[in-house]
Amino acid sequence: MQTRSYTSRLFYALVLMLPLLVHAAPQVMVSIKPVHSLIAGVMAGIGLPELLLRNGRSPHHFSLTASDVRKLTRAERVYWIGEPLELPLAKILRATVSESRVVTLLSLPDLQLLPLREGVQWERHAFHEQGEQHDKPVEKGISLAQVNPHVWLSPINAALIVRMAVEDLSHIDPENSSAYRRNGETLLMRLQELDRQIGEQLAGVRDVPFIVFHDAYAYFEHHYQLNAVGSVTLSPERMPGAQHIQQLRNRIKSLNARCVFSEPQFEPKLVATLLEDTQARAGRLDPLGASLPSGPDAYFTMMSDLAEALAGCLGGDGK
Repeated sequence: MQTRSYTSRLFYALVLMLPLLVHAAPQVMVSIKPVHSLIAGVMAGIGLPELLLRNGRSPHHFSLTASDVRKLTRAERVYWIGEPLELPLAKILRATVSESRVVTLLSLPDLQLLPLREGVQWERHAFHEQGEQHDKPVEKGISLAQVNPHVWLSPINAALIVRMAVEDLSHIDPENSSAYRRNGETLLMRLQELDRQIGEQLAGVRDVPFIVFHDAYAYFEHHYQLNAVGSVTLSPERMPGAQHIQQLRNRIKSLNARCVFSEPQFEPKLVATLLEDTQARAGRLDPLGASLPSGPDAYFTMMSDLAEALAGCLGGDGK
């Protein structure tokens, strides 16, 4: 009886000590799915970061539940793009999460940044005024309010985010540093191969003009030298009026734009209205991978889907 009692006490003591014996992964929260995918890849086999904006919610306008806010307050790291993209999150972060635990990706050193384009009509290859430049077209010190925040759509920026996450997570969780570094190397090789495949896929449609729903694809266009000539709206929250729709329809005709792209979060009937009396086709682009399952593969699938949608609509086969 005494032996059984001792064994029982030892068992419960070991159970109570288990959290101390097993090293727990850091609690990490990421705002949007594409960046969450990259961070999940870095953390593969160690832990799973939490995705804040689930179920296809737009980063431009959303509200958080009490449960979301509690998760933010407990997180050891919060990775987000920044206020220009996720304005509703900015105030919450300032009120609930210490600055030392928040990583604002728009503020990363060496991140390739592009300016917001003025108006909804753009000149061809607006980012290539001085030949083919792939360095940062935005001067240092520019206000983030003037920067296009959709930075994850550049494979160069995606690689930089991976490298940052490896270093940052290794700093807060040194016991898993070697695993983070191995995962990071794997991700960088995958990004390199993805970039090569997309470049080959889009090489034949670089000069074909098209119109996007809003100015979310500048980094993708810039990197792959595509020919977007305008957007349906300046902001997803502001639908264009009748005059603007007529101006865009005239532009589609005058430039022989082949495609007008909608997005899954917004009303495609507007695009159908724009296409009336034109030869342009309707397509759809998703810069967030809204319908994709979250996880390490989401970023790669999203980028491949973008390339496939562009190549299919802009190509001569009319897919």
